[in-house]
Amino acid sequence: MDVHPAIVKTPPLRLLWRDEGDTQAFAAHLARQPGLAHAFIALHGDLGTGKTTLVRYLLRALGVQGRVKSPTYAVVEPYELPDLDVWHFDFYRFDDAREWEDAGFRDIFASPGLKLAEWPEKAAQVLPMIDLDITLQTLTDGTRQVTLVVNTPVGAGLLQGLGNEEPTP
Repeated sequence: MDVHPAIVKTPPLRLLWRDEGDTQAFAAHLARQPGLAHAFIALHGDLGTGKTTLVRYLLRALGVQGRVKSPTYAVVEPYELPDLDVWHFDFYRFDDAREWEDAGFRDIFASPGLKLAEWPEKAAQVLPMIDLDITLQTLTDGTRQVTLVVNTPVGAGLLQGLGNEEPTP
């Protein structure tokens, strides 16, 4: 499978997250978007930039209870919510496209639910169209430069109202 070109052309949106509170607020925004139930979000960034932290806050905002762990060694961690299935992938150790088929990932990506993938570039040749790319970069002062790239109408819907919401107490 080839890497898909974006079907929505918008300039990247850049945000600055000062602390984990900003990460949590963004995750809460995503959790309120109806299109999230059918989205594929890819998370990019070096080790330690906050990809898994963002996923944890998102899963908490969606109602996941209990431990939320990184799928670095398992490659995927599934979460079942009453109205939503979520799969959190970490392709950091992904080496062979045949693993994709053997693990049943094609079936997972073809099914309804939210898919979140860290290190998607390691599986780019087999991944379907990404709705929203989120790139995290740690700046010298410890803040995070966040770049959001919308690739589909679903991805555009996830960012509706971003910055226009009242803070959640």
